Amino acid sequence: MKSIAPADRIPHILKNYRTIAVVGLSHKPHRASFDVSRYMQGHGYRIIPINPNEIEVLGEKAYATLTAAAQHEKIDLVNCFRNSEDIPPIVDEAIAIGAKAVWMQLGISNPEAAARAEEAGLLTVQDHCLKIDHRVLLSSGVL
Repeated sequence: MKSIAPADRIPHILKNYRTIAVVGLSHKPHRASFDVSRYMQGHGYRIIPINPNEIEVLGEKAYATLTAAAQHEKIDLVNCFRNSEDIPPIVDEAIAIGAKAVWMQLGISNPEAAARAEEAGLLTVQDHCLKIDHRVLLSSGVL
């Protein structure tokens, strides 16, 4: 993939990567993972729940791992709702399944794992909310 300037990274991801595996997606409506995923689904994105404790979330079959999901689904973007220290194995799986990008939600960052993802050709975003960034770009006419 050709290099994408940091300022263009988020718009590129939101315009081009329409299937999102959400690691840590809960069925509980008060959880941020549910709210963000429901919002993105409402805007035409396909949501793939990744949570070993769920069977189905937002009408989509849940998978225990990214690897299990990738056997049945093509995953563009891996959106992480896990603690920063839990990110490295998620990034390793994202690389292994051929995802195009990894997004770490607000308050989540792991520079070492992000560097590994970038070296493998994945775009990375750290400490950003997918829903907020989508709303801002949508209201500004970028999306």
